[in-house]
Amino acid sequence: MKKIYVLDTNVLLQDPNAVFAFEDNEVIIPAVVLEEIDSKKRNADELGRNARYVSRLLDGLRGRGRLHDGVTLDSGGTVKVELNHRSFAKMQDVFGEITNDNRILAVALNYHAEEQQKENPAPVILVSKDTLVRIKADVLGLMTEDYLNDRFISDSELYTGYTTLKVHPAIIDEFYSYRFLSINSLQLGYSLYPHEFVILKDQMGTSKSALLKVNAEGKKLEPLHLSNDPVWGIAARNAQQRMALELLLNDEIPLVTLTGKAGTGKTLLTLAAGLMKVEDEHKYKKLLIARPVVPMGKDIGYLPGEKDEKLRPWMQPIYDNLEFLFNTKKTGDIDKILAGLGSIQVEALTYIRGRSIPGQFIIIDEAQNLSKHEVKTIVSRVGEGSKIVLLGDPGQIDHPYLDASSNGLTYVVERFKQEAVSGQVTLEKGERSHLAQLAADLL
Repeated sequence: MKKIYVLDTNVLLQDPNAVFAFEDNEVIIPAVVLEEIDSKKRNADELGRNARYVSRLLDGLRGRGRLHDGVTLDSGGTVKVELNHRSFAKMQDVFGEITNDNRILAVALNYHAEEQQKENPAPVILVSKDTLVRIKADVLGLMTEDYLNDRFISDSELYTGYTTLKVHPAIIDEFYSYRFLSINSLQLGYSLYPHEFVILKDQMGTSKSALLKVNAEGKKLEPLHLSNDPVWGIAARNAQQRMALELLLNDEIPLVTLTGKAGTGKTLLTLAAGLMKVEDEHKYKKLLIARPVVPMGKDIGYLPGEKDEKLRPWMQPIYDNLEFLFNTKKTGDIDKILAGLGSIQVEALTYIRGRSIPGQFIIIDEAQNLSKHEVKTIVSRVGEGSKIVLLGDPGQIDHPYLDASSNGLTYVVERFKQEAVSGQVTLEKGERSHLAQLAADLL
């Protein structure tokens, strides 16, 4: 049986191609959705880009017929801009205020009531990424769904970059004797990804263990190439931090993603590795550090002062880590150090889009707040001889239309996990302080 899907504005602003995601069913776009999209089209951000894309897409569909009569799609479904079904009579006593959300709800409710008068009523489903809209729809007795087509994985399936295997102690002894293991000898029944880490533990219960890494070809397990010596005064405090440094200091891996809760050491480890590569080894010409400056939807133009003064509040977490690494004593010392070095640039993400960036160690902090289009724009700017590191916590997102399963950082992790040019580690243990770890776990 065909279904009728009524789309909320946020679905189209999150995925402009959403009208094609409902197979052979009927897609309804309420007129108020067009008004909301029109109000976003002049924005200079991702929402504005998507609003303009939707406008062009719908304009293109007009060539197939009149949108208010319904246009047939290649999938066999139809898309229709709904001008009727706007009566508030059926929901006046429940949600009397005429807001845009309630106007969309009214369209869905009136469609539902109309279908119930038919002999074989089609299910009417309101699709929205807004939790409260779905709750209100449920109160009105409507079927409702989140839009899940933009999700790459379920919340619990994010690739961590490492796995723990319990094996016979003879296998661990074999590794220490020959300094490598064939993956086939483990008889796993599944493949391991390039640069995936493996922790071998004795299945007999002894303390015997080994930490290995899959080689770039994905054929064998090798020991970690790095010792556990400090990097710019920072030593790994747990196995995952050792894995992270192994990836960060490997010049053959140009894309590294690090995920984990606050306080796990993502930014500090990455900055330390970047400083070593730029200042000590001179492998890269510059250390470029950037992060989104729009955590709650404001632009830096609303802040007073010159560009650097505007950026400082957003970039302060980066400066805090740099002050720790350089062991500065006085306020302002870090600015003098950075000005003297000239090879470290702290920048807003806004200012690196559109650039080609060769020969640099690039750090993108808070990457979980990027959409998949934005992260594509950034990673595709990486020039010859550059390395880019994406950091973030997929569980801590400020973007209104992204979640742990649909953000740009998760997108990169999942799309690149089979590629030899990338490596991923999820850091789990907080090392900031005992209090910080408790806060991350309990709050």
